[in-house]
Amino acid sequence: MSNDDEIEQLVYRVVFNHEEQYSIWPVDKEIPVGWTDAGKQGYKNECLTYISEVWIDMRPKSLRDAMARQRS
Repeated sequence: MSNDDEIEQLVYRVVFNHEEQYSIWPVDKEIPVGWTDAGKQGYKNECLTYISEVWIDMRPKSLRDAMARQRS
């Protein structure tokens, strides 16, 4: 089995930070400080598909909030 095959078989969890930016993290590793479990686990491609569905605005939350205040 190649290293790429092994990586594809790892199980990840989707995590997000205070800016509502998403990433994936191996389930067997402790989630880093500042990141929160989004409740989705699976193979890499499954997690990345989930992120592409939920992370529709890639701007950090602080920027979105500032822009919304400017429009008000």
